[in-house]
Formats: sequence, C-alpha cells, structure tokens
Amino acid sequence: MSIQRPRPRAAALASAALAIALTATACGSDDGSPGNGGSGGGSGDGKNATSAASPALQWQRCAAPTPAQGGGKAPGKAWECAKLPVPLDHARPDGEKIELALIRSRATDTAHRIGSLVFNFGGPGASGVQTLPSLADTYDTLHRRYDLVSFDPRGVGESAGVRCQSDKELDAAYQVDGTPDDDAELRATLATNKAFTDACAKNSAKVLPQVDTASAARDMDRIRAALGDAKLNYFGISYGTELGGVYAHLFPRNVGRTVLDAVVDPTQDPVQGNIAQTKGFQLALEDYLKDCRGTAGCPTLGQITTLLRDLDERPLPTSQGRRLTQDEATGGIAAALYSKDTWKYLTAGLQEAMVKRTGNTLLLLFDAMSGRSPEGRYSNLTAANRAISCADAEQRYTVDDVRRSMAEFKAASPVFGESAAWSLLTCTDWPVKGKWRTPDVRAAGAPPILVVGNAGDPATPVAGARSMAEQLGKGVGVVLTVQGEGHGTYGVSSCATRAVNAHLLDGRIPADGTTCGP
Repeated sequence: MSIQRPRPRAAALASAALAIALTATACGSDDGSPGNGGSGGGSGDGKNATSAASPALQWQRCAAPTPAQGGGKAPGKAWECAKLPVPLDHARPDGEKIELALIRSRATDTAHRIGSLVFNFGGPGASGVQTLPSLADTYDTLHRRYDLVSFDPRGVGESAGVRCQSDKELDAAYQVDGTPDDDAELRATLATNKAFTDACAKNSAKVLPQVDTASAARDMDRIRAALGDAKLNYFGISYGTELGGVYAHLFPRNVGRTVLDAVVDPTQDPVQGNIAQTKGFQLALEDYLKDCRGTAGCPTLGQITTLLRDLDERPLPTSQGRRLTQDEATGGIAAALYSKDTWKYLTAGLQEAMVKRTGNTLLLLFDAMSGRSPEGRYSNLTAANRAISCADAEQRYTVDDVRRSMAEFKAASPVFGESAAWSLLTCTDWPVKGKWRTPDVRAAGAPPILVVGNAGDPATPVAGARSMAEQLGKGVGVVLTVQGEGHGTYGVSSCATRAVNAHLLDGRIPADGTTCGP
C-alpha cells in the first residue's frame, strides 16, 4: 500500500515528530480582535448565510492523547480540553450530532490578549489535540497574546475518528508491494486496497460521507462562535491551508488574521497534484545530495535507486522483526526530506541499509510518517487521510489510468514517481462519492490573507502558494516566498517568522510578491 495519497497533502511539521521519534528511539483589514461572542455573520457557499449558534464549551484538564490521536503524555496544567457538538451532516443542523475534540492554552499576556488563534497542522488526518502542545514552544511569541487552540477535525482522532483496519492488518498491508511489476503483484495490490476500503465501510459507514473539507470548515465556524470570537484568527499548515481557503470561501466576513504556510495548490486535480509533489520530493532529494556531497556516507542518486530496486526483490531485516520493503524505504526517504534538520537521519538510514544491510532507521522514518508508535499502535492518520481525501476528490482512477500516466511520473522522479502513480488508485471503489474536482477558495470580501511558500518545499511546491493567492482573489491573497528548504517556514525561516508575527500580532502584512531568505 503506497504511502502517498490521492492528494498527497502530508502532515505539516512532520520534521518535529520525526526528530522526537528518532532521538528517542534511534539515538535520535479586519483586526481580528475578540468580539462579544455569538455566531457572527458568515457566508455559506458565498451566500452570506449565518452560522448556527454553538453551545458553551466546558473546559477541563486534558487527559493523555489516545492511541487514535497518536498517544503520548498528558500535556500539563497549562492546557484545557473540551468537546463541541456539531451536526454530523450540516445540511441537517438539527439531526444527529458528533463531538469535536478541542484543546487550548490561554494567552500568557492577558492584558494584551487579541483572541484565539486556531491551528490546523495538516494531513489531512493530523490530530491537533496531540500536536499543538508538542509544538507550543515554537509559537511562544504568539502565545503571549493569543489563546492557542487546535482540534481534531471530523474523522480524525477523537472527533468521530474513522476506523478501518487493526494495527496488525496495517502492518501486513504495508508489506504488500504497492508498485506491482506483474499480474500477481497487481492482484495483491488491488486486494490490499479493497480490504482497506471494505474495512472503512464496515467500521465507519456513518461518518465517511461527512468528513469532507467543506464540512470541516463549517465546523471551524462553530468553533469560532463557541470560543466567543467575532472573527476566526487562523494558522493553517499544509492541508490546513486548503481547509483555511475553503473556510475563507464559505465565511469571508468571518475571516480574521490568517496565515497559510506550506500551501496546497487548490487548482490541481489528483494527477496534477501527485506529479507536482513528485517533482517537489525529487528536487528536495537533489538538494540534499548537493548539500552532503563530499561528506562521509553521502550517497549518490544511483546508489539510492539501486537500493530501492534491490528492496523490491529482497526486503531488509530490522530489529523489530519486520522487513523494510521498497515502499517503506521510499516513504522513509520522503519523510526525512520534510526538513533540513532530518537530512542527517536520511544519510544514516541509507548507509545502514546499503552497508549494514539492515533497515532500522528507514523503517523508523516511515513509521513516524505513518502514525505508528514504537509499540506498534497506529493513530488513525492513515484512515482519516484516505477518508477525507476521498470524500473531497470526485476522481476515481483505474489501472489503465495509472499505466497511461506512468511515464510522466517516472520522468518527474526515478525515486518517487512509480509509487506516486500507483497511489492514484487509493480512492478506487471508495464507498462514497467525492464532493469536488478541485476546491473552491474564492474569498471576495475577506481581508488580506498571508500565503507563505518555501522554494525547497517537497510536499507542497512553492507554485501552490501563488495559485492559492490568485484563487483567493485580488487584495485577499498576499504571497511571501522563502528561499529555503523544507515543508513549512514558521520557526525555521527567521524572515517568515517575523512576517507571520507582524501580521498576526500587529495586523501588518508584507507587500504581495515579497521574497526573502531562509
């Protein structure tokens, strides 16, 4: 089962999670000010509809994240958690409800508090309840004047999380060759995908039609109202930028100070998005190879492709008793390219595989990306990612579609192209229809939104930032381009961090088209 998805919008700030996991295991115009509460005015599908009132939130001490959220320790006394009831189907607001899991930490400078700042860290499928506390130090400057808030979007973690296969079934699925070379391997790949789809339909039939991004955006307006904010101040990263763009389209009058970092291109269909991302990962790999050239253990591109070709026939042993397959090694390489800080782990993992003929580090990288804990428990990241992606995209591809596009994918990358092409089958036979060919993010009437792209971003190539800004509309999307490496810029690029802080804290935004260094 390929690690890449129909719209491969990987969870933002994955580098932080990877660094933690590896260290532990391997080494190593509106001002957005708070209003008087209430639901505020909004634009449902651009028609100036009003969001329904939300009930008061009952905040309490947070428990430890559940396995579905990714596990870990309780976040401590600075954090509060709550549940917010929302309609399962927003077209039936008085019908069945689900509960959204929320987390917050109050502003530390209460005298100068601006309001709440809501985060979505991407995926789709990342648990905000689990992620935000682990990254809170990165946002310390913003925390002084904002309550930091995040949530598990519908279908994720403890917000009616999608359930599909068991941990053992997922382990087995990842061992199946996702880049089939013959009819037998193709049958096994299709059977694996079908088994996953059938398990999702069996265990989560009620929620699968309702986990689309537009529904999550409507949830965010309910969150805004429940927090008592007249405007939604929002920080979206990776897939969170698409969610933010859709929110701006639906509720332009409720948009507060907003930042979209590591931006998904809203104009691309799954084929276009996969090819663009494949090129992005290939560019990042080549940048990594240039950076390490001449240092001990630095591989060549030819050595990497040879390793992957060998793994197709002979997976490597690991200390876990699992085998490192070609697909998992490809995913591990991609995971390490999310940040320059994790390039050193890529060198170590490739050397271990090529010289010691063991796959421990590359498998650990793959596991961190897939939401698998060292204890063998998977979060619901894989299930939620597929469910949300397939609830959004209406395209359903066939084996013939894959074969017709394979040459273009392989030309985009000799390392990642084949896997990305076969991932087009992810939504084949999905039990519910998708909602759109591409998302509508037009947001006429919204205030300026800061859209930040990184020139070396492998997962969301920088061209996506320009496309997002154009689609948001003139005077709304404001592009800042960073000449750096990695997925996401805040806390990595001093230039981007200053610009984001200026916008969120003071309402100052750079000139559209500004470019700066890392």
